[in-house]
Amino acid sequence: QVQLVESGGGLVQPGESLRLSCAASGFTFSSYGMTWYRQAPGKEREWLARISYNGGRTTYADSVKGRFTISRDNAKNTVYLQMNSLKLEDAAVYYCNRDTNPTAWGQGTQVTVSS
Repeated sequence: QVQLVESGGGLVQPGESLRLSCAASGFTFSSYGMTWYRQAPGKEREWLARISYNGGRTTYADSVKGRFTISRDNAKNTVYLQMNSLKLEDAAVYYCNRDTNPTAWGQGTQVTVSS
């Protein structure tokens, strides 16, 4: 059974950092590129960062470029999102998924940015 479990969210102040994790199971993780997304209340889900199957290539949305870093550990079947210099507008539920044949969404992890 394919499963994605996001974790690491929390309440932070503007300017602080968080590191999110997405643990994958039920498929050959090292064969898939992975993407982080987020969805804020009343808004559509948006993609934030992509990483190739071996971590050799990463791509970022303009909204997070220079602040967020995506990485992966294929030995642990986990993809990470290091988020620095968080802004109020980064508050959302964060999700990960496969680039190809996306699977059912996990529960996400809530990031709240508040002063």
